[in-house]
Amino acid sequence: MENYFSVLNAINVSDKVEKKNNLSYLSWAWAWGEIKKIHPNANYKIYEREDGCIYWTDGRTAWVKTGVTINDIEHIEYLPVMDYRNQSIPLEKITSFDVNKTIQRSLTKACARHGLGLYIYAGEDLPEEETQQADEFKKTATADKRATTKALKKEELPQRSEEKLKADFTTTLQHLVNIKSFDNLNNTQIDFINRLLKELKDRNFTQQYEQLSTLFTKLQNELLQDNANL
Repeated sequence: MENYFSVLNAINVSDKVEKKNNLSYLSWAWAWGEIKKIHPNANYKIYEREDGCIYWTDGRTAWVKTGVTINDIEHIEYLPVMDYRNQSIPLEKITSFDVNKTIQRSLTKACARHGLGLYIYAGEDLPEEETQQADEFKKTATADKRATTKALKKEELPQRSEEKLKADFTTTLQHLVNIKSFDNLNNTQIDFINRLLKELKDRNFTQQYEQLSTLFTKLQNELLQDNANL
């Protein structure tokens, strides 16, 4: 029988993630819905103090305690009540809205302890397989930049073998599909893609050129549209 953690951990939640202040957030409602689809008997708990208060305090700040149970295994999460800067809110300024929002975030993190979206809290943007693809693309782009710089010193541009050209095309296309946004590319990677496109076109790899060019242009246009809407 497959480990339930592995099943949940393999779910790609990247398109459900929102980023604020360099931190990633996953919707509690979506996360709970995904878990209930696979584990209909799962349940969660919002812990209360003896006086019925749903948060704990040290007299200066506050935190909540939640738990999610799957297959009779409960994972508990403690989370401080924080503001939009992810700084603890002084006790006297905490509102019921702040507490409710923290409870939802805490429950989402408790779900992550069971596997769903755990990579978000490990500083990752993609599941293991897609992370490997991103790392491979980063290494390829960096190596290409070094080779190009070295070749330019000799006043000549390196040309890839057909096998290398196809491999770079495949790696780059997979990376662009996964990153979702043009904003996630650095200058080295952009230069690498532009040079790859030129070489594909010059060497009559028409199908590969059109596939890569279409996706690359689409990401650029989406970024321009997002900026225009700001």
